[in-house]
Amino acid sequence: MQFEDSASRRDPGEARAAVPVMSQAGHQVAAPTVVRWRIFWILLLLSSINYIDRASLSVALPIISTEFHLTPATEGVLLSAFFWTYALMQIPSGLLVDRFKARNIVGMATIAWGACQAFAAGCFHWLPLLLTRLGLGVAESPIMPAGAKLAGSWLTPSERGRGAALLDGGAPLGSAFGAIIITALIAWLGSWRLAFVVAGVGTVVVGVLAWWYIRNDPSEHAGVNDAERAHVESARRKPATSAPRERLPLRAVLADRSVLCMFASWACYNSVFYGLMTWMPTYLHKAHGFDLKQMGGATFVIFLCGFFGELFGGWLADKWRAAGGDANRVMKSMFGFAGLFSAAAILAVSYATGFVSVIVLLSVALFFIRWCGMFWGVPAALGGQSRAGLLAGSMNFCGNIVGVVVPILIGVIVQTTGTYFLALMFFVAAAFGLAVCASLVDYRDRGLD
Repeated sequence: MQFEDSASRRDPGEARAAVPVMSQAGHQVAAPTVVRWRIFWILLLLSSINYIDRASLSVALPIISTEFHLTPATEGVLLSAFFWTYALMQIPSGLLVDRFKARNIVGMATIAWGACQAFAAGCFHWLPLLLTRLGLGVAESPIMPAGAKLAGSWLTPSERGRGAALLDGGAPLGSAFGAIIITALIAWLGSWRLAFVVAGVGTVVVGVLAWWYIRNDPSEHAGVNDAERAHVESARRKPATSAPRERLPLRAVLADRSVLCMFASWACYNSVFYGLMTWMPTYLHKAHGFDLKQMGGATFVIFLCGFFGELFGGWLADKWRAAGGDANRVMKSMFGFAGLFSAAAILAVSYATGFVSVIVLLSVALFFIRWCGMFWGVPAALGGQSRAGLLAGSMNFCGNIVGVVVPILIGVIVQTTGTYFLALMFFVAAAFGLAVCASLVDYRDRGLD
């Protein structure tokens, strides 16, 4: 998957170090710098750390559960607590980003969630630990809205898909490295508490560095040369049109079948992804006897496959569309295939017994389910550019409400039945629901303002 345009395929350099090229008039001019892509690689790092910190409890939960004498239901409450505040803060976070600028919000949010992560190390009862998870949800909530805001300021329309892939790719990448990093820290330091402190302090350091480099607009960044600034600003100028584009009332947009099915599809997708993210380490430990190192290594492999799946899915969809594929044919086929293949893989997991077979099947499930990251491009097609932010935020709100419910539900199922079989069947049903709901969306651009 390509993340730089043709004018930027070179070794990155500061504005003064840009490679000279020849203009049509024969004059030597500087090639555009690539500060905008550096910013989005930083956002990929931040969103990855976002998921490392939120997944740290899942990795350490077998140890914490023993120390705090937790029941599966209480474990589910702890795992879901993050999503309570994270979901509720999605729309307020967008308003904060608009009011106080993305750069400041990114810096403050990253420092705050690093502090919450470190403070968790001082908890000796599950209730204070619950409070740190609530704080983590509040602090992490502005990153996606801020990333969307920066995409509008820094990237041209033809670059925003790649920017979204970098931003959203932090979910599986952070979940993968979160498992290996947190388990390595626990093993090396001999304490989950020290591991949480190191992770929290590291997050604060990265937050300060991100604030130092990121700017709200190309005109504010000293590393941006005139060519890059002109490249971005020229694409933001609206061409004159003979007739204005249609603008539907908000109520009509939200009541549309395709919009509602988009929300339902995202909720089904997150039921699978968040459910596996929160419960998979404990499932591997209790159902298959994985020790801490095996659990961390397996989780790393499985979620890394999800990261590669997201990149591959976006590349495949772009290639198909470039070859003349109709939007409905491409998206319905890919989302449907992703849901059905993930459902089949998870169903097979419920009957698998060997270590290798379980890891391979879960890797296959994550590889395909992460194709659904392409849903971030659907709101603009359904609601127009003026409604894209609202629909994207509403979609993410629905997905994160699921993040509140699913961990608790899985905990109750496991505690009631004493096995993980019905929990896996829930994931199978959610993946199948994704395939059904995604097939009911009309993915064609409606030409709305």
